[in-house]
Amino acid sequence: MNDDSTSRIVAELRAWVDTAAPGARLPSNRELVARFAVSPVTVQKAFRRLTAAGLVESRPGVGTFVRPARPVRPADYGWQTAALRAPHTRPPAVSAPVRAAAPDAVALHSGYPALDLLPERLLRNAFARAGRGEAGWTRSPVEGHPDLRAWFAAELAAVTAPGTTAPTARDVVVLPGTQSGLCSVFRALAGAGQPVLVESPTYWGALLAAAQAGVDVVPVRGGPQGPDPADLARAFTESGARVFYAQPTFANPTGVRWSARRVEEVLDVVRAHDAFLIEDDWAHDFALDGEVTPAAARDDGGHVVHLRSLTKSVSPAVRVGALVARGPARERIVADRLAESVYVSGVLQAAALEVVTAPGWRTHLRSMRHRLRARRDLMVEELARHVPGAHLPLVPAGGLNLWVRLPDATDVQRLVGECEREGVVVAAGDEWFPAEPSGPFVRLNYSGPEPERFGEGLAVLGRVLARQEG
Repeated sequence: MNDDSTSRIVAELRAWVDTAAPGARLPSNRELVARFAVSPVTVQKAFRRLTAAGLVESRPGVGTFVRPARPVRPADYGWQTAALRAPHTRPPAVSAPVRAAAPDAVALHSGYPALDLLPERLLRNAFARAGRGEAGWTRSPVEGHPDLRAWFAAELAAVTAPGTTAPTARDVVVLPGTQSGLCSVFRALAGAGQPVLVESPTYWGALLAAAQAGVDVVPVRGGPQGPDPADLARAFTESGARVFYAQPTFANPTGVRWSARRVEEVLDVVRAHDAFLIEDDWAHDFALDGEVTPAAARDDGGHVVHLRSLTKSVSPAVRVGALVARGPARERIVADRLAESVYVSGVLQAAALEVVTAPGWRTHLRSMRHRLRARRDLMVEELARHVPGAHLPLVPAGGLNLWVRLPDATDVQRLVGECEREGVVVAAGDEWFPAEPSGPFVRLNYSGPEPERFGEGLAVLGRVLARQEG
């Protein structure tokens, strides 16, 4: 209610300022409190907004005045062109999954679950408790809060294969989200100019991290069961790579999940080449049937570097993840993390730990998975109804997305643009490929807001596609 009152005061004062002379004095706090029947705090908030917008200026003890308009001249940043020189790699544009959509758009592009799929009550309680504890004013250890590290280690240890040594808290490094962890892993284990194998298609953020780290990406074809072990072995041999980045569980964007046999086959190839498998376990909490057993649970020789994120399942505001690594590789990664961010916010770590150890966490996950399954099934049904020309190679058993193949003649960028002009935002598949796309794809997020509008959005997609085909 306070915010509504503040916005009303700001709107009226803006209109007044637009017609007032520079230096004109605004009504006093007392006058505005009486006129709008609000508290002095609400009026002060309105003044702060106007000041931040550069419309007014406050003179202590005198009043608030209309700020004189400053002459507008184009800034000259040409000197920076020479100072920065040409980049080693061309920075990519903002990825489609992190773009904001118009408020009334049908958003099928996002990489995050809708707010109603998040543990809101657990989060509110967790942040309240975290704010009352020491985490609010003390520095966290570089590797992370000991109790949170122990939780990550225990989660992985619970599914570790018999005869395999389970990880301990010492093997865990807490991260400010696993995206920054990817950058550190590529820098520490490969290094600029060195090859890194990746599945094709693969997570766009991994490609961005690889570009920032300066590594050379080598695509390996991803299949419906994961990469072919023979193809992977050949890529290791031909490239000389010692790092393979993959998402064995519900890969983004394809939704592919490796079988237990395929995991073992890939690990055999990785071990034979004295290499590392960087396992991005981003969808750990989004298995729609059963639990997830990461590849790291089958390795104790230090070949698997395991990345586990809480950002999507707990909250996008809780950028907390973990990396599990053993041996000298861990020490190199820790050194890189120290150079980049020193430590992760103690408040965020404390809040994340409160959520995942709360009695209601497992209940929330079961409920979320049930609702995700319903959303997935609804989107599959609406896709078949409204976009008959589309091909769905796989109905994923987890994750957040459908990976949709369009007819070969489709101009994906044009299609995406026309859809957006009609109020529907979808993500073109091109940015998930480390080289040229193997075909026209779009990625659709079934975990987004307003599932009741999936049909409306896919009807637009179907119409736009039909126009191209016609």
